[in-house]
Amino acid sequence: MNEKVKQFLERAREYWKNRTRTQKGIFLGSLVGIVALVAVLSFLGNRTSFVPLYSNLTLQETGQIKETLDARGIASQVSANGTSILVPETQVDTLKVELAAEGLPQSGSIDYSFFKDQVGFGMTDNEFSVIERAAMQTELANLIRNVEGVNQANVMITLPEESVWVADPEQSATASVVVDLAPGYELQPNQVRALYHLVSKSVPNLPIENIVITNQMFEDYPYENENSSNSTLSAYEQQREIKRDIERDLTRNLQQMLGTMMGRDKVLVSVTTDIDFTQENRQEELVEPVDEENMEGLAVSVENINEAYSGEGTEAGGVVGTGDEIPNYVGAAGTGPYEYESAEERINYEVNRIRRDIVESPYKIRDLGIQVMVEPPDGEEELEQQRIDEIQQILSTVVRTSISGVYADELTDEELNQKIFVSSQPFNGKVEVDQEVQTAIPMWMYIVGGALLAIIAVLLFLLLRKRKQTTEDIALEETEEAQEEVPELPEEDMSISATKRRQLEKMAQEKPEEFSKLLRTWLSED
Repeated sequence: MNEKVKQFLERAREYWKNRTRTQKGIFLGSLVGIVALVAVLSFLGNRTSFVPLYSNLTLQETGQIKETLDARGIASQVSANGTSILVPETQVDTLKVELAAEGLPQSGSIDYSFFKDQVGFGMTDNEFSVIERAAMQTELANLIRNVEGVNQANVMITLPEESVWVADPEQSATASVVVDLAPGYELQPNQVRALYHLVSKSVPNLPIENIVITNQMFEDYPYENENSSNSTLSAYEQQREIKRDIERDLTRNLQQMLGTMMGRDKVLVSVTTDIDFTQENRQEELVEPVDEENMEGLAVSVENINEAYSGEGTEAGGVVGTGDEIPNYVGAAGTGPYEYESAEERINYEVNRIRRDIVESPYKIRDLGIQVMVEPPDGEEELEQQRIDEIQQILSTVVRTSISGVYADELTDEELNQKIFVSSQPFNGKVEVDQEVQTAIPMWMYIVGGALLAIIAVLLFLLLRKRKQTTEDIALEETEEAQEEVPELPEEDMSISATKRRQLEKMAQEKPEEFSKLLRTWLSED
């Protein structure tokens, strides 16, 4: 095989040497051109064209969409400082529908910037707006047709005019969608939400409340939030789940604590609760004194008024009892000296005026009951009273701290103890698992096993030793054979008789008839 390769290389080398310089250049140029053509075709064939999927996204939404696409194994690129995301062109329409069904993105809009490359140089803004709106309507209709059960879709979009005044409020766009459904098909709630999200994020400044979706029979499909809990059944399930979570947490904590004291299988705990789900929003306006001990406010101003008068004449007010029919009637004017004094102190107090907007918790633990059963130690009929009192004290603390403050403040010690029940009795209904009796292995089995292992180890040692010895013998023989001297060939005899002998041997092989005649001649002469 090596000889053939050497011969092929030698022939190729001789052929290359016999070529002219022009022929060599043409050959090398053709080879380089073929390699470049194959590389370009491979690059163009494997190249993926990326187009914008969404733009004007927040960084959080870009990361969320990127994570979703990576989880699906879809290649994507982020551009425009993390506000736009690009996907393969063949998957744009499908991804828009699937992501809209998941409520993604929560902001941003589908990119229609590629229309700028298709407009003429002299196109006006109004003409461009008409083309842009028609393109959005057509694209949205094509996207909606990808939804299962939708045969055809018509979209009408109304875009607000941009105001030149900054003070004018920004107006919102509106959209109406009519879908032609397959016979007997009805849109599911998740599909309706997907259509609302798709239309809302495809048109700039289009809130969900400005979108109307109907079928070909003009039956309206309102938007329903998947997290809404307006139904009575949903509210019941939520309240029931909250109640179950509270009872489960309390039971688990008490079971763990008491089980550590008495033993895991010695305690059984049951917790029942009464939850108040009333949510209250109230507003309080309170007026409180600054000094609560003396019930006085803060003096902000003090005014003292003192009056004094002395002179002669009738004292103001007359004489008490003067007159026959009318009491306190001013009698006849009298004369004489008199004095008048008046003192008045006016103090303005400022009080604390408090306004509170209070939103109460959506649920409160209104009542709590704990039932505990404890199995007494082995050999005893019931638990010691001291240990029962300790458990009772622990449970009292749990009840007082678990019940909401409004209801716990009204509880007395007697009422608190009534919510706790501790019982000590054997657990006759406890399921006991029969443990399998493990039979001990006899000593003689260990001895026999050890002997067998020793025999196996000896046999392995002898086998390996014999194999090693055989390998060494073979190697030694090969070395001895290699070291044996090769016998020297006898030197060729160059005498006259030897030359004649060789000639005769050659004649006997090539011309046997002549050799036989020559031999007869020599015999006759003798």
